[in-house]
Amino acid sequence: MRILITNDDGINAPGLKVLEAIAAEIAGPTGEVWVVAPAFEQSGVGHCISYTHPTMIAKLGERRFAAEGSPADCVLAGLFDVLADNRPDLVLSGVNRGNNAGENVMYSGTIGATIEASLQGVPAIAMSQFFGPENNALDDPFETAVQHGAATVRKLLDHGIWDDGDFRLFYNVNFPPVAATNVKGLRVGPQGFRRGTSFSVEPHQSPSGRRFLWVKGGNQHVPTLPGSDVALNLDGYISVTPMRAELTDHTVLDKLRDALE
Repeated sequence: MRILITNDDGINAPGLKVLEAIAAEIAGPTGEVWVVAPAFEQSGVGHCISYTHPTMIAKLGERRFAAEGSPADCVLAGLFDVLADNRPDLVLSGVNRGNNAGENVMYSGTIGATIEASLQGVPAIAMSQFFGPENNALDDPFETAVQHGAATVRKLLDHGIWDDGDFRLFYNVNFPPVAATNVKGLRVGPQGFRRGTSFSVEPHQSPSGRRFLWVKGGNQHVPTLPGSDVALNLDGYISVTPMRAELTDHTVLDKLRDALE
């Protein structure tokens, strides 16, 4: 198996090393793992692509490249430049430093990479490590992803639902904020929404008197509805959420037609 991996935390991020190990186990001794990751951190860029300026790409080693662009740029670089003649069988994105569950999905560059892969017709899985009091103090806060990552990917490859239609399916995996030995199992659930908390901005003034705004995250440990991703993670489960890039709300199409047409 040929696997392309990327992330949004950057080429030197510890979570990328975790993902490399996961990908190597999945690819096996006869497989290939190719890295095309952002040269610098790209957290929060979503599905952004560098449409108005070029992206520099540099080879750092055997099957290892850094691109001065977004995670989606990295996928495009991997598919149409680095692996143009040998398209990968799978794209893995992560392991993100922090969760990409709930409303975080909409901002995530980790998810953006899997969206681009799915739009290009390549199976894709995003993986993120939820952080909290129980795992922040561990020697390796990615411990749960390290010990459960490969088995989760293998389970999805062997038993997951994969299609080849328009806006094809991809998967969002979040590892819970607990020690690896305390993981209760794996559960499938929808994307949740943390009520009463959100991203915001905090103003600051520079020494020169200029006003700057820092984007500020909300409380990540507000549970979502029971059975949805954040709630599952906070209860100690690995969450798996099937996703598509299509944003149409099909539940209101007929009502809207009646009202407007």
